[in-house]
Amino acid sequence: MTAVAVMASIAGCISISPKMRHQQHPPRNLQVLAVSDRVEPRIYGPGIRSVAGDAELIVGCGDLPYYYLDYIVSTLNRPFYYVHGNHDRPEYRSNRSVVREPQGGVNLHRRLCRHRGLLIAGLEGSHRYNANEHYQYTQMEMWSHVLAMAPTLFINRLLYGRYLDILVTHSPPFGIHDGTDRPHIGFRAFLALMRWFKPRYLLHGHQHVYNNLTTTQTRYHQTRIINVYPYKILQLDFGPTPPRF
Repeated sequence: MTAVAVMASIAGCISISPKMRHQQHPPRNLQVLAVSDRVEPRIYGPGIRSVAGDAELIVGCGDLPYYYLDYIVSTLNRPFYYVHGNHDRPEYRSNRSVVREPQGGVNLHRRLCRHRGLLIAGLEGSHRYNANEHYQYTQMEMWSHVLAMAPTLFINRLLYGRYLDILVTHSPPFGIHDGTDRPHIGFRAFLALMRWFKPRYLLHGHQHVYNNLTTTQTRYHQTRIINVYPYKILQLDFGPTPPRF
């Protein structure tokens, strides 16, 4: 990924100020490559450009090896935003280096970023199911993360007339695309976040899909929730009327 593209991504996460009031509106449409949970040969190979070459933005929803994400970003050379999944761990490379984050991207956890006028935020991890301290949260801990983001989201409403356009998570919301076992229970706080702050899209991973009949897209109030496992090419619509599907 070029230095210009990296800096453009990072610059969008600088604290919001009143000077940003006159910045551009979001694009009417945006093509996004969203990935999660499984290395996909169609993406991790020479055919990636034929599959996702028109993507304008790359979104990672967690539980993917960093070498895979690095390949996608360096090949497509597009801005990259991500959250961690509950299985993310440091990678030990053959040159004895340790990689703790994917390269060339912006970690969205509890952050709000702007991309071409879009308001993007993220929340990492899964429901806590063991003593591992990495990227696992109780329901109350996730509530605290959502509430910590609330002041900035209210400022967005004052400055831009809306709170949030895209929420990127690893886990799904409670009762929507989630499971019944502890590791795969969704977060209740996400339901409140969608009711209060009305993101146009929530993109998540975590819940693997093995059956074509499995529901992967659901509307909740004004939010379109999409399970991106293992990858999806999404044409996101940010027109004045929420898109039907």
